[in-house]
Amino acid sequence: MGFVVFASTIPETPAPLSEKTDAIVVLTGGTLRLEAGIGLLEAKAADRLFVSGVHRGVDVAELLRIQKRAPDRLQCCITLGHDAVDTDGNAQETAAWVKETGIGSIRLVTAGYHMPRSLLEFRAAMPGIRIVPHPVSPDHVKHESWYRYPGTAALIAGEYTKFILVWIRQTLRELVLGPEERL
Repeated sequence: MGFVVFASTIPETPAPLSEKTDAIVVLTGGTLRLEAGIGLLEAKAADRLFVSGVHRGVDVAELLRIQKRAPDRLQCCITLGHDAVDTDGNAQETAAWVKETGIGSIRLVTAGYHMPRSLLEFRAAMPGIRIVPHPVSPDHVKHESWYRYPGTAALIAGEYTKFILVWIRQTLRELVLGPEERL
């Protein structure tokens, strides 16, 4: 039952652009994420963009060239994180950047199927930070009829399993260690 509820409530609609944040955070690893993040920066949804989990050796100019954007207009406002290799790492890397820069709110850009677990990780890493979800929906992921597409069903089942494991890890940590303030 939990899986069906999870699959049926995957977010697909981003918050309106009128809901401003201090920064946009993009998690690498999927299609449309970076494109959406840069588009949000261009639309002035926030003044800064942090991209977490970027391959070492890639700089902002290269990233913008790949996205077919003019580096001179946006390069000043983009910071890359090169340390994260998974979602927990994205949350920790972003939390360090948020603390360093004094950011109070972020718009989190990732795939809709990845958003529930990302929010679990990010809220645990940054309990005092307002997080606005901004899901993107890759064409190959069929959210609305996931049960008809074996690839989408497997993707969502894997994500549900990871979500449950993160929830268990966080719950056990809190039971054993007590609530922890990270920021």
